[in-house]
Amino acid sequence: MKLLKTGDQNLVKQINKTIVFNTIKDKGPVSRAQISKDTGLNKATVSTMVSELLKESFVNEIGSGQSSGGRKPVMLYFNQHAGYSIGIDLGVNYILGILTNFNGDIIEKNMKTLNTLEIDEIINQIFLSIESLMKKAPESPYGIIGIGIGVPGQVDQHERILFAPNLNWKNIDLKKIVEDRFSIPTSIENEANAGATGEQLYGAGKDITNQVYVSIGIGIGTGIIINNRLYRGSSGISGEMGHFTIDTNGIKCSCGNRGCWELYASESALFKIAEKQDLASKNVEIDLDFLLTEAQKGNPKVLQLLNTLGENIGFGIINIINTFNPEVIIIGNRMAQFENWIMNPIKRVLEERLSFYHKSNTAIRFSILGNYSTALGANSFAITNFLSNMKITETGLV
Repeated sequence: MKLLKTGDQNLVKQINKTIVFNTIKDKGPVSRAQISKDTGLNKATVSTMVSELLKESFVNEIGSGQSSGGRKPVMLYFNQHAGYSIGIDLGVNYILGILTNFNGDIIEKNMKTLNTLEIDEIINQIFLSIESLMKKAPESPYGIIGIGIGVPGQVDQHERILFAPNLNWKNIDLKKIVEDRFSIPTSIENEANAGATGEQLYGAGKDITNQVYVSIGIGIGTGIIINNRLYRGSSGISGEMGHFTIDTNGIKCSCGNRGCWELYASESALFKIAEKQDLASKNVEIDLDFLLTEAQKGNPKVLQLLNTLGENIGFGIINIINTFNPEVIIIGNRMAQFENWIMNPIKRVLEERLSFYHKSNTAIRFSILGNYSTALGANSFAITNFLSNMKITETGLV
């Protein structure tokens, strides 16, 4: 019989610990005996793993459960407040920060409007957001275990920001900058990848194997999940579908291309068209809140703008469906609040231009996490990395 090497034994132990942890997290309160029955692990192994998890504060014991004849079993449950993490959604014109427990429940949040593209000022605002959330974190065994930041740009496999065209950033090591300031492990991810992960874990993409998340903000980014795993590409910069060419002789884009999808189907595209029309008095700023209010009032000019925007969104979605044939496409970021006005033109374009087989196999959904998809997804990477360092791999996290 082949003997296990030490490395193999450590791996088996890690796997067993993960199984016990996830069983308690998913099914708790649960007894040791029930864990053994449900997982097939012997009682001694379960007892050893539970003892470690108790010592590490990931699991707590509560009063006895019902007995089937013998001594009443002690019940175990996941300690979701063992530590807290911070998720940051860095937009082009805003910063959204959240503080969550290990379950991803939002404990605190803050939002800051950005009126500058000056990198030092943006980084300072990120610091202020993080500091504010840290001060509001409850006492816990592990404190703040990590920070996750979603950014609107290309992020390589080393978590370095290669290019964020709408911020005019190139080769920025935001991970190092934040870690040097706070001495807390920090994860940097493309905002659409983070948003896709957030929706898969907590939102409209939960339990969906193959999906594409379309983040429509100042630009357009997409996060691709295939076989329940985030697809990053060979160098980490997949998903730049906002730069699909939909007009070969179109507007020049900051990426260097012409006629990019995001130039016709994003917030910035909506604002540019709106500014050319007589929609408001000179003293009224045309922003998303204004356009949403006017749409709710039935302003025909705004409704026409949103109809055109919906059609343009649909043109890009056709390319996504034809390329990936996903189960679900989720439309997220701040444009999701216009679902009532853009869903029908999107569907109309798909109905007219897609084959029957593609139309019948992909559902179009809107984010149910609202503005929090990216922050929650970025936050989840911080939690995943921390648990991995503790020799635990949480189910459901990519």
